[in-house]
Amino acid sequence: MVEKDRSLSRWVPAEVRQDIPSAARIYDYLLGGYHNFECDRMAVEQLLERLPHMRQTAQVNRMFLRRAVNFLLDHGIDQFLDIGSGIPTAGNVHEIVHARNPEAVVVYVDIDPTAVAHSAVMLVDEPNAATIRADVRDVDAILKNKAVNQLIDFNRPAALMLVALLHYVTDDDEAYQTVDTYIDTLAPGSFMAMSHTATEAVPDSKENFGRGLRAVSSTRSRSREEISRFFRDLSVVEPGIVLTPLWRPEGPDDILLDEPEKGFTMAGIGMKPAK
Repeated sequence: MVEKDRSLSRWVPAEVRQDIPSAARIYDYLLGGYHNFECDRMAVEQLLERLPHMRQTAQVNRMFLRRAVNFLLDHGIDQFLDIGSGIPTAGNVHEIVHARNPEAVVVYVDIDPTAVAHSAVMLVDEPNAATIRADVRDVDAILKNKAVNQLIDFNRPAALMLVALLHYVTDDDEAYQTVDTYIDTLAPGSFMAMSHTATEAVPDSKENFGRGLRAVSSTRSRSREEISRFFRDLSVVEPGIVLTPLWRPEGPDDILLDEPEKGFTMAGIGMKPAK
């Protein structure tokens, strides 16, 4: 594995502006990573003034990602398409997967060039993992991508990971159509794992919540009913679509287990049934 290097020249493409915050780098900073710029750190500090639990929110989503991947591995999944993967800080999907199944394959997709560049550095010595740059809404570009199809066989069950992503797709029709298209492509027995900012989980001051998120990027919180719509053709596994800290917690000391609404998100996993 390539040794981590804090030098900007190793992971920042020359064309990337370092004065505009990025959702991927902000998430990295919230998780304690170092692949971020001063503008990202300043955006986080402004965010934390309005939403002091955002670090815990990021950690909760990371914990859901790990639990979801392990659940999928338990159910025989050995192909993972992680869209909106961000910068692969510690505990990323391919590390979790390959610790249990070195032959399983992982493809990361992100729109942020910095996230993709750093992923490429990390994956130099990983033949069963790849990264591409694409927008989740450009379904054809992703599903027909050569690197994707070299690793993932869509005739077999696979996992579609959409963790903390779809609230950035603010148009409802576009968001639902995008997910429906991916699900149509997946083979029966495939799974979709998702977490999404939920209106039921926002702080008492919705105005502060909205302003805080808009300081990072345009977002669209959705209700549990609206989030459930993404799973309409899937069989949702227990415990259903719930506040993220409540999705199969591992112990009484889990982050925000006693105050799950402060995680700001809901999560769930659905399986595509046989026709």
